[in-house]
Amino acid sequence: QLQLVESGGGLVQPGESLKLSCRPSGFSLEFYAIGWFRQAPGKEREGVACISSTGGLTLYADSVKDRFAISRDNAQNTVWLQMSDLKPEDTAVYYCAKQGYSCRDQGYEYGGRGTQVTVSS
Repeated sequence: QLQLVESGGGLVQPGESLKLSCRPSGFSLEFYAIGWFRQAPGKEREGVACISSTGGLTLYADSVKDRFAISRDNAQNTVWLQMSDLKPEDTAVYYCAKQGYSCRDQGYEYGGRGTQVTVSS
């Protein structure tokens, strides 16, 4: 089954950091723009960040700009989301997915089960 697998979530205090990883199962993500998304309880899924296939373009939601950094290494077939200065409102299940061939695409394919991030004192 083609899927992306997220890992790295956990429980942290406000102001702390976490680094999430996204790895594919059964395919290479080399040619795809990959997005990180999150969904908090009772809320709709929202896009957090996107990285182009080469890593040359990154886009962020306003709510995480300057705190989160998305990166990738196609040789390692991995995309990361470095999250810093975490806030309680960042609490959500985080998912990665193939957004398309460009960050302008609005797709959501091969999303996995997600990884829980909880920010609480």
